[in-house]
Amino acid sequence: MSGIMRSRVERRLEPHYARLFAYAVALSRDRDGAQDIFQESIARALDARNVPETEPAFRAWLFSILRNIWIDQSRSRRRRSDLEQEFITDLVPAPVAPETVLVDAFSVRQAFTRLSTEHREILALVDISGFSYEEVAMMIAVPKGTVMSRVSRARRALAAQLGEANVVQLTRQREGRK
Repeated sequence: MSGIMRSRVERRLEPHYARLFAYAVALSRDRDGAQDIFQESIARALDARNVPETEPAFRAWLFSILRNIWIDQSRSRRRRSDLEQEFITDLVPAPVAPETVLVDAFSVRQAFTRLSTEHREILALVDISGFSYEEVAMMIAVPKGTVMSRVSRARRALAAQLGEANVVQLTRQREGRK
């Protein structure tokens, strides 16, 4: 890629750094591993010969790169070891004070880490990163209805982890989900 093209892609990447890293953390459950995945995805994006022109396609392309790197690394780890993935407790800060907000945030993070990989991935894209169902469908190459079903199952699984009494229904739908 020419220097001009590379700097153009770098400028387009910058607004997505935080969401990409958050997605990497959600998938890997490990900040160090997430940093490796994030950096590798940026390097691959910068080295790509063909970069999508439209912003929605560009975003989907970036998150697909990151997801594919994570999948490759996960498969590699599984081949090297028969051990189950460990819970990463350093990802979840211990509550500083017993206020309800801190306890609830801690509970949600703990429950999130106990979800299956498929559930963590779909919630990270839709609920944490804020992508629409259509965008997620493009990223993971499945129909929109499949994304909607997976989100529904993942939210039910998270609610079950938390216990129905602790879940508060939101009254306002997030914009962009149609």
